[in-house]
Amino acid sequence: MRYLSEPPFTHDTVQKVGILLVNLGTPDEPTAPALRRYLQEFLSDPRVVEIPRLIWLSILHGIILNRRPKKSAAKYAKIWLQEGAPLLVHTKRLAQMLRGYIGDKIKYPITVAVGMRYGNPSIANAVAELKAQHCDRILLLPLYPQYAGSTTASAMDAVHNALTRYRNVPALRTIRHYHDHPGYIDALAGSVLAYWARHGKPDKLVMSFHGVPRFTLDKGDPYHCECHKTARLLAEALGLVKEQYVVSFQSLFGRAEWIKPYTEPTLKKLAKEGAARVDIICPGFPVDCLETLEEIAIEGKATFLEAGGKEFHYIPCLNQNDAWVKALAGIALENLQGWVDETWDRSAVAHESELTLARAKALGAAK
Repeated sequence: MRYLSEPPFTHDTVQKVGILLVNLGTPDEPTAPALRRYLQEFLSDPRVVEIPRLIWLSILHGIILNRRPKKSAAKYAKIWLQEGAPLLVHTKRLAQMLRGYIGDKIKYPITVAVGMRYGNPSIANAVAELKAQHCDRILLLPLYPQYAGSTTASAMDAVHNALTRYRNVPALRTIRHYHDHPGYIDALAGSVLAYWARHGKPDKLVMSFHGVPRFTLDKGDPYHCECHKTARLLAEALGLVKEQYVVSFQSLFGRAEWIKPYTEPTLKKLAKEGAARVDIICPGFPVDCLETLEEIAIEGKATFLEAGGKEFHYIPCLNQNDAWVKALAGIALENLQGWVDETWDRSAVAHESELTLARAKALGAAK
């Protein structure tokens, strides 16, 4: 069947607005077979790897998927939580808090679903969940503060692909980025200041973002610029001058040049230049994941200390920080203008639904 069946419908059904919270994804478990499945899906995305397909797929299946899963599984095992992968656990908790916060603020029927670009729960399943709840409007909210073709655009692709399976397609809006949104910057600054209030200040604050290949910048991807704007605004909110912080990029892959400076050499350089204490934050990751908990908090710490540094502090991601939940809800509601009515009244809608059903029956409709 070309199109999936629509959920049961009656003419008095109340239509909802759905918020689709999307994150990158994670393997189902920290094992080599699970990592192989995850990496195959992730690294097969042409948005992620732009090498000509025949060349890349031969490398992927012939070399990478035979070597990398076991090593990656060991890294995931170090940070795995009892409830599962940190990225998925924190994203689900964030969705629950977002749902509750918006529900307390306005009574309009809004629901929130979580979809992972790679792995489970998939974006297709999240769309199906929203359709089953009679959402005729969907707001795509990627957990990528800075836009990149390999992240935000890929999420857009997946949502549009999922919607091709439906006859009755919901209206769709997309939040492209929020790298400079005041609520997001304030939440980051508040998190850092709260950490410093407990632990004191460092000699240098490192703001580490996920890296992307250099050629994407040259071809017009705005990610690099948006990262630097986030860093500048955060530094201003913290009252830092240029000499007190540094921006770097992590998670390199392959032999091509990526945007610089790289985080690992930066940490070594800071230690050798005499920075006794370094604090590091990852403003491109709203929730903690492998790249923050293992690559930065574990490997980054070892790198800095082995190079002569004395004290390394990783400042956790926002996760379920109250200020962040409030900011994310604000970002969502700003983008839902015209779709939601804050004066919405359930009893009035129920009465209108009864009238709609009566008119439908008068016209010969079965439901």
